[in-house]
Amino acid sequence: MEQSKRSSFTGKIGFVLAAAGSAVGLGNIWRFPYLAAKYGGGIFLLVYIILSVTFGFSLMIAEITIGRKTQLSPVEAYKSLDKRFSFIGYLSAIVPMLILPYYSVIGGWVMKYAFSFTLGQGSDMANGSFFTGFIGKAGEPILWFAIFVALTAGVIFLGVQKGIEKVSKIMMPALVVLMLFIVIYSLCTVDGALDGVLYYITPDFSKFSVMTVVAAMGQLFYSMSLAMGIMITFGSYMKKEISIEKSTHQIEIFDTGIAFLAGLMIVPVCVATDPNNLTAGPSLMFITMPKIFDGMPAGNVIGAIFFLMVLLAALTSSISLMETVVSTIQDKWRLSRNVSCFTVIGISITLGLLSCFGFSIWSGFKPLGLDDILTFFDFLTNSVMMPIIALSTSIFIGYFLKPKAVIDEVELNGNKLSLKGMFSVIIRYIAPVMLLIILVSSVLDGFGIINI
Repeated sequence: MEQSKRSSFTGKIGFVLAAAGSAVGLGNIWRFPYLAAKYGGGIFLLVYIILSVTFGFSLMIAEITIGRKTQLSPVEAYKSLDKRFSFIGYLSAIVPMLILPYYSVIGGWVMKYAFSFTLGQGSDMANGSFFTGFIGKAGEPILWFAIFVALTAGVIFLGVQKGIEKVSKIMMPALVVLMLFIVIYSLCTVDGALDGVLYYITPDFSKFSVMTVVAAMGQLFYSMSLAMGIMITFGSYMKKEISIEKSTHQIEIFDTGIAFLAGLMIVPVCVATDPNNLTAGPSLMFITMPKIFDGMPAGNVIGAIFFLMVLLAALTSSISLMETVVSTIQDKWRLSRNVSCFTVIGISITLGLLSCFGFSIWSGFKPLGLDDILTFFDFLTNSVMMPIIALSTSIFIGYFLKPKAVIDEVELNGNKLSLKGMFSVIIRYIAPVMLLIILVSSVLDGFGIINI
């Protein structure tokens, strides 16, 4: 693929919605709420917002700028800037290649639940054994996984403007509307939910600890699609006249707003109805929430809307993950978009089957002592590779490429980076230290030595 013929978003709205769609995914819907509940509700929310507008802003600015400056996908982008740091590009390309398959497996679970609630089977799913019984089957989860991959690939085949941009302009507003509906309905129909709102939004500084910051940093890292090559890829599709700083602020607002709504949608209702399972992690979505919907008026309808909303969030993220891998293959081997897409589909199906089998015929296989194969892939990417990528990127920009190179690209066509001082300090001094802490704590948490 020739660089001069590289696809691009039509304008700022398309870029912002696509990038925000990437950031908004399953991590916002279930991971943010249970971390908020575990680390004191309002105080976690406050810390997250502060980190988002400082640390998250700086890393996102850096990645988008690398993409737009080079007009290349991650592997070739880092290589073109400094061959010594081309390893960052390769790691950035491998991460979405590993995440997409297991993420699509979970996306298939979401599709199954959305479909079953639509058929009025909510009471069946409220049974605690339903979820483990479903994922333990050898065939059905694979079918839903394959359908999810097919939907994602269908958008990618259409291209940047006709596929990713157009779908994002529909899905993201729909996602917000559905979330607002569920929030309002839940708060109006569940007794005690308003007390849960106070817990969620009121900072309790007595519950603040170092682990609150570490957990918020980890969530920020996870939910803003940093260190996955995604923002570099989308930045490479960004036109030069668009303001990177303004776009980054808008992506942050969208991402943080969705995370806040997800917490408002789940935390108050769980506090009122099932507080013991509030920090249950993945089972919060697939076990606890169906129980809550079963006790609500019109529970099947609300459950169907909820899982449709989660499905939209999952798809917007899977689309960006697949696009990043496709773009990398196109740039690296000069293959056509269609051939690259089919290649990625093959990789996704192969690795995704491993995650599916990890709950059924290979359930006894526990790599590195972790619970299952899916958990292993999640640990490898989120707890090891992504912190290493972000740490290496901050060192590269801070001490080799230099912050001025990023600032100059941001300030093209008269656009000013109003927070250039903060950006330089964070990328050179604060980010490396914080990311090293995240890397160490995430690995220790993964092996059960500490509990984040």
